[in-house]
Order: sequence, then C-alpha cells, then structure tokens
Amino acid sequence: MQIYWTKINKIIEETPEVKTYLLDCPEDFTWEEGAHTHFALKGFNAGDKPNRSLVRHMSISTLPYENSIGITTRIREQCSEFKAILRNLEAGHEVALFKTNSNVPLRREDKNIYLLSSGVGLATFRPLVLDYFDHADSVNQLHSLNIDSSKNFLFTNIFESSPDKKFTSQFVDNRQDYYDEVANLATDKGGLFYIVGSDEFLVQNIEILLEQGIKPEQIILDKHEQRRTEFLSV
Repeated sequence: MQIYWTKINKIIEETPEVKTYLLDCPEDFTWEEGAHTHFALKGFNAGDKPNRSLVRHMSISTLPYENSIGITTRIREQCSEFKAILRNLEAGHEVALFKTNSNVPLRREDKNIYLLSSGVGLATFRPLVLDYFDHADSVNQLHSLNIDSSKNFLFTNIFESSPDKKFTSQFVDNRQDYYDEVANLATDKGGLFYIVGSDEFLVQNIEILLEQGIKPEQIILDKHEQRRTEFLSV
C-alpha cells in the first residue's frame, strides 16, 4: 500500500462549521470525480498497528485540474479526537492519503441524473457537477437536491440552477420538504439516483425510491459492492 504524505496548502472556511483543506498534489497521485480517500494525521502509522482514530474515510471535493486535493468536512464544537486535531492544523502541516478509489463516477448513459445529499455530503458531488459542466456528453440533465438544517448551504456558486446547462439545484432545510421532493423526483422511472450521507439517510432514501418503483441498479451509493448490496436489500 502506497502512502502519500503531503502538505496542507490552504484552509477555506466554507461555513462556521465546515472547512475545506486544500492539499498539495503528490507527483503521481491521481483520482477521478466521486473519489474518496483515507485521510490520515501524523502519527497514525507510528506504532506496530495503524492508529485508526487518526484516520478517516473522506471524499475528495476537487478535480485534478484544480491542482489541489480538496477535503471538505464539518467540525462541530463537540467533536472526535481526529476532528479536534484537524481543527488546529494550519497550512504547511503534513497529512497522509492512501487507498483512493471512486464508487460514484458520473454514469454517462443518456439518462437524467439525480444527486441526493445531506449536509457536507454535497462535497462528494461537487466534482461530478464540475465534470458535467466541462462535458455533458451522454447525460440528459443533472439535478441536485441537498438538505442542510443549518441553512448554511455549501458551494452555492457552483450549485446554482442553470437552464442553459440543464442543471437544477435545490436546497431545503427540513426533512419533510426533502423527502417529498425525493418522491417527486422518483416519478422519473428511468433516472439514476446517487445518494451520499449518513447510513440512516441512505436507508431512508432507498426506501422511498424502491417504494416508488426505482430499481436497485438505478441507485448509486458511495459504498463498495458488498456494503451497497446490504443497503439495497432493505
């Protein structure tokens, strides 16, 4: 397993609780839209066994042409050891990346694509939207629906409806409106539905989609195949 050590180049405060850490790109580090990586803090591999409390599974919120690896995360006042350490890091500090993969690349099958996310889960979809804007080949249209009860919505400069680009973006701040809209979107029986959020959020969305007649193969989760199968067996 290759571990890439790199430095924090810049920290962006997206909202009072959400930060994006922009990391320098190691020379041969590559990724595609929808990628996730293992993001580790210094000392995680200092002992005989990796210290898992210093490692998190994170989405990459940027594309390679942006020349930075973006890690966007929510850090609340009461948080884990990992987040507490991360909150105090500054530009120039070292972090590690390993086991990078993508479960949710943009499927170009001449269908409508719906991106369903909760809170900072939107970071996973930011690269998909940018990739779609760059070339919309074989995607009919793209629709993003995000729920964030904080009302501090993320990436509003990118997630802005654009009829010319066949892109629609919706933000809601309560569950009732969100799930009503999911059921409404599911009237498109041929669409592809991407879901990113907590496990509970995934289950609730999957239940609605399946009830509406959406088939499991139309539902894309940021999970490896075995976990995906478990979720879709609800």
